[in-house]
Amino acid sequence: MTEIDPRKATLENWRTSPFCRWSFQNLGEIIPTAAIAGGQGPEADAGAALFDGITVNYPDGQSLPLSEHLARSSADALVAMRDGTVIAEWYAPEVDRDKAHTIFSISKSVTGMLAGIAVGEGKLDAAAPVSRYVPVPSGTAYAEASVRDLLDMTVALDFEENYLDRTGPFGRYRRAMLWNPCNAGETPETLEQVLTSLPPAARPHGQAFYYASPNADMLGLVIERATGMPYHVYLGEKLWRPMGARGPAFVTVDRVGTARASGGICSTARDLARFGQLVLDGGRTADGAQLIPAEWVEDMRAHGDRQAWATGNFWDMFVGGRYRSGWYQTGNPRDAFCGVGIHGQWLWIDPVSRLVIVRLCSRAEASDDALSEREIRVLGAISRALSPGPV
Repeated sequence: MTEIDPRKATLENWRTSPFCRWSFQNLGEIIPTAAIAGGQGPEADAGAALFDGITVNYPDGQSLPLSEHLARSSADALVAMRDGTVIAEWYAPEVDRDKAHTIFSISKSVTGMLAGIAVGEGKLDAAAPVSRYVPVPSGTAYAEASVRDLLDMTVALDFEENYLDRTGPFGRYRRAMLWNPCNAGETPETLEQVLTSLPPAARPHGQAFYYASPNADMLGLVIERATGMPYHVYLGEKLWRPMGARGPAFVTVDRVGTARASGGICSTARDLARFGQLVLDGGRTADGAQLIPAEWVEDMRAHGDRQAWATGNFWDMFVGGRYRSGWYQTGNPRDAFCGVGIHGQWLWIDPVSRLVIVRLCSRAEASDDALSEREIRVLGAISRALSPGPV
C-alpha cells in the first residue's frame, strides 16, 4: 500500500479514501479536540490470538476466512474481550494500537450512559423537557421535546442525516461542529446555535424512532448544563478514568468548546472494549465500583419502544429490534446489543458468550445498508465462534 502523506488530509477530504485511514487515527491534527481523562499507562501485550480459524458467511452465500474479510473491508482493528481480558485482537498493518481512533456514532452510546450517571447523581431528570436545561426558542424542534426523546431518538425533528450534503442543513450542521470548512462569506455558527434553530417535523414527539445526530449533541449540551461541567471533563471523571481506561481519548469540539457528543469521541479499541465490558456488567467495575446506575443499564437493555422502532427509519437494520438510551437492541436470539458508527465502527455485546467485540474501520462509505447487514453477520459469527460453551 502506498504511504499516505498526512499533510494532504484536510477538512475537505479527511473522511474520504485514502486519507481516512490516517485521519481516523489522527483526528486531533485536523479538528479541535478536548482531552478525556484516563490514560493510566501503556498497554501490556496480551499475546492474544488473531481470530485464527474463524470463517464468516456473507449474505450472498460467500464463505471466507475472517482474516480475508478484515483485509477486504478496510478494517483497522478487531478486539474481543471477555470478563475484562482481551482474548483475541487484530490490527491492520498501518494502525497504531495505542492511538485514539474515531468511533463516530458509538459516541451516542457513551453519551447515553453518561446521562445515566447524571440521572443517578440527581442532577438530570430524563423525563424533563430539554428547555429546563438549554434555552430553546419556541417553535423549534426541541422546544417541546423531552430528554428521554433525545435519548431514544424520538424527537419530531425535520432534519435529514445526509452525509454527502455540503450546502443544506446537514452541511450547515457539520460546518458548525468544525468537521467541514466554512463557505466563503458565511458567518460562523456554534453547534448550539444550529441545534436550537432546527425546525420540528409535523408529528408528535415520542412516537417514532427517527435517527438524527443533532439529538445526541443536544443531549451532550443538556448533560453539561445539568452537571455544571464540560462534557469531556464529566466523561473523564465519572466514567473513562474510573473504568480503567489506559490509552489516550478525546472528543472534537466546536469553536466555543462544545463537545460533539453525538460522534466526536476518539478512543483506543481496547478502551472502547473496556467501556463495553462495563455496560455488560451492569455498570459495575471488576473491583465493585458502580459507575453507571445498574437500573439505568437494565432499563437500556429491557426497554425501548418496539412500535416506535417498527415505524422508524432504521427498522430494517434490526427487524424486531429496539433503541434505548443510545443503544441498539438487535432482537436476535442471543439478545445482543450494540453501538454503531458510520464508516464501519461497531461495539457489539453478546450476553450469551459474555463477549465484547470492537471493530474499528476506515471504510470510505459512510453508510451502506448492505455492508451493515454483512457486518452484523460477521459479528454474530465471531460471537458464536468464541463462545465458551455450545453455540
